[in-house]
Amino acid sequence: MKNTIISIILILWTTIGFSQSFNTQKLDSLLSLLGQNDKFMGSVAVSKDQKSIYQKSIGSASIDQNIKADKFTKYRIGSISKMFTATLVLKAVEEQKLKLNQTIETYFPNIKNSGKITIKNLLNHSSGVHDFTSEKDYLEWNTQNQSREDMLSKISNGKSVFEPNEKSNYSNSNYVLLTFILEDIYGIQFSELLNKKISAPLGLKNTYYGDKINVENGESNSYSYLGTWKLEPETNLSIPQGAGAIVSNPTDLNLFIEELFLGNIVSEKSLETMKTIENDYGFGMFKFSYLDELNFGHTGGIDGFRSFTIYFPKDKLAISMTSNGLNYSQKKILLSISNTFHNKSYELPEFHKIKITSEDLDKYLGTYSSKEIPPKFTITKEGNTLIAQVTGQPKFPLEVIDENVFTFTQAGVRLEFEPENKTMLIKQNGSEFLFTKNN
Repeated sequence: MKNTIISIILILWTTIGFSQSFNTQKLDSLLSLLGQNDKFMGSVAVSKDQKSIYQKSIGSASIDQNIKADKFTKYRIGSISKMFTATLVLKAVEEQKLKLNQTIETYFPNIKNSGKITIKNLLNHSSGVHDFTSEKDYLEWNTQNQSREDMLSKISNGKSVFEPNEKSNYSNSNYVLLTFILEDIYGIQFSELLNKKISAPLGLKNTYYGDKINVENGESNSYSYLGTWKLEPETNLSIPQGAGAIVSNPTDLNLFIEELFLGNIVSEKSLETMKTIENDYGFGMFKFSYLDELNFGHTGGIDGFRSFTIYFPKDKLAISMTSNGLNYSQKKILLSISNTFHNKSYELPEFHKIKITSEDLDKYLGTYSSKEIPPKFTITKEGNTLIAQVTGQPKFPLEVIDENVFTFTQAGVRLEFEPENKTMLIKQNGSEFLFTKNN
């Protein structure tokens, strides 16, 4: 759910064709290797023509309780929730309870520009409503229950980022507002609406609006890796609402996205509307390139959870992954899965652990700024792990790969330090930015 300055790029699929005789042994080896090296905990599922053709779970649903993950384990899916919420909105449009071009001042008169902002603007992030997760104090209250009035106050008190339709900018606030609108027009809670309109009809037994994590109910805790897996605090799900509060697993996600694209949830016209991409955003969907073909889906992240679901319309192929602990590039994992199912070769990663002491990290600690980009990086440590934090964003762990060289593999970021010169060079996606230590 939380957006960071370190952007995780959308996946460019470069494989060709599909074969049903794929090398499951190699894919098993990859996922097991990642698990053995503390790179991944979670579940993967692949479905072709509405038939499950692969499923694998790695690691623990709860480390403290020694509960292993399996195909029934449920995960918070973060922003994939937006695809469900957008689907419910389009169903409401079909039922003539909403119009895409209607403005929202009737529902939220205190929201800036509410007389200009339409339902469509909320759906494709063109409203200009600020994202409450970008507030500097967000991590001070994100574990506490928030009422509807609390959330509306936090959203309405924020400044407009831009005028409606001027451009697009991802904002969780848009989908919280859509949640409240859906509850108003149907007169029931979002959780009940989700079950009534989607989960129950499709038989999604593991998909529902979440609450406090209950491992005894098959739900998983989430973790970040700081030398060992550390339990992450739980975002109170009264906050993200339909922007990120849904719990599911890969099997259910595949079924949902398949049924959506087969026209069994909303009409073909509504689906085409959802798939219409403007300034990189559809209605609860992203586009993903696969040679000359466009594929659609969404990513998700909340606390230590990371997830992804994508549908290849041409191949009628669905791939979903849910993780409760990720210390590796999601892009690389998914590209390996795609290569496997399209019979393309790839190399298994090699991991060489470098021993480093807490004292060895002291020379890197401090705050770094750059003349090229405004955010500052604060480098701290926890035990034998170096920690980075961008101004106003959550901390993330760095992995040592060479002398003075660290990476954050989830986002493909490489940090090269020169302690003697008090500099740090950040490399990502072909770009380089030089930072200098301020203290």
